[in-house]
Amino acid sequence: MVVQQHRSGGGARAVCALAVMGVMAAAAGCSGGGGADSAAADDRAGAGALETVRRAAAVLAGTGSGSPSPSGSGSRSGAGTAEVITSMETAAGGTRVTIRGNGTYDFRTQSGRLKVVLPQDAAGEEEHLPITELLAPGALYMKNRGAGVPEGKWVRIDTTALADGNLVTGGVTDPMAAAELLRGARAVTYVGESDLAGVTVRHYRGTTDIGRAARQASASSRGALTAAAKGFNKDTVPFDAYLDEQGRLRKVRHRFSFANEGPPMEVVSTTLLYGFGVPVTVPMPDRREIYTGEIEQGQQK
Repeated sequence: MVVQQHRSGGGARAVCALAVMGVMAAAAGCSGGGGADSAAADDRAGAGALETVRRAAAVLAGTGSGSPSPSGSGSRSGAGTAEVITSMETAAGGTRVTIRGNGTYDFRTQSGRLKVVLPQDAAGEEEHLPITELLAPGALYMKNRGAGVPEGKWVRIDTTALADGNLVTGGVTDPMAAAELLRGARAVTYVGESDLAGVTVRHYRGTTDIGRAARQASASSRGALTAAAKGFNKDTVPFDAYLDEQGRLRKVRHRFSFANEGPPMEVVSTTLLYGFGVPVTVPMPDRREIYTGEIEQGQQK
């Protein structure tokens, strides 16, 4: 089961239909001027802010330049790899559900490994086993998927065939996709400097056009984002992006909105990046480890 609120879909479903391929069926810092003088603020606004945000994905992959260092040395740095913390919150009809994940990601190969923790039940008990997700170009692998999948087996999903391109379906926005979305940024505003876990970051706010992002994306991301551009009923996505002084994306929050039949539904996806340069190894499952049988909808371990 994938995102139901898309152009060809038949109206809103329950919040639980949105994320983690049906597994939910049962269920910063202060912004401000930061002491920057008006000239520096002007340099970071307007076209400068737009270009800074749009190249965030390239900087993470090490194929684009970051911002010059404040010392004026012109030092520039990409990221390559990072540790990741994710949060995805859905809200509809007064019901709010949050899915959390953590792991590591390699922006050069666009692959990563995350552990996704599903919400507790009403009594505060764990309803489901954590799901292990492997992210790769055009594919999502899930273990502990439940829903009739044998223990120890993986489920493989073609993300280019999903109505949302896996921006929300897996309960995690692929970190590279989150950055690639910013390639379609427009009307960007520089908010100011703030502190994020001891790191000085520059806060940018704006909207991004999914279709433009898909056209500008790297070849590995283009298929999934093209699917999302066709699937969402709104082409634009509001975002808040926080970049460090080297131009590396440290935090990004996207607000996806669905407003077909039924109550409006919102999904807020947040990706936090840190520990740049960490070793990342993501071995993909052998074909014999992948379950190809029928998946029972609305069921989960």
